[in-house]
Amino acid sequence: MPTREEMPSTIKRSAKEAQDLWATVHDKAVEQYGEGERAHRTAFAALKHSFEKVGDHWEAKAEKGPSDAQAARSGKNARQRGETAGGVDANASKAHLYDIAKRLDVKGRSRMSKGELVEAIERANDRASRQALERERD
Repeated sequence: MPTREEMPSTIKRSAKEAQDLWATVHDKAVEQYGEGERAHRTAFAALKHSFEKVGDHWEAKAEKGPSDAQAARSGKNARQRGETAGGVDANASKAHLYDIAKRLDVKGRSRMSKGELVEAIERANDRASRQALERERD
């Protein structure tokens, strides 16, 4: 069973509620599926329904629900692998995505479509996570 020390760093930098949700779902998934990728994916899927990745951490979403088309799949279709938005709430309004892009200092955001904002935020999040990991290692 994972401990707080084994938790992914982006979740460690997030609110206690996000940490608790991820840990609880991960532990239950390990009981059901065993340790490994499936338990990890299950925990992240649950996290993405209530939280969105902003920079190097997760923040509570205004409204709970699937974050992208992959998360919205159910039943047999849920087992199919597809593209995710990497924790970005792709179902949020363009205005919300613009605000997140502004917080992350995404260049050219005012000229971007909703899909382009999602991709740019995902890249900015990855960059912020890498930088945070580098600071933690130093």
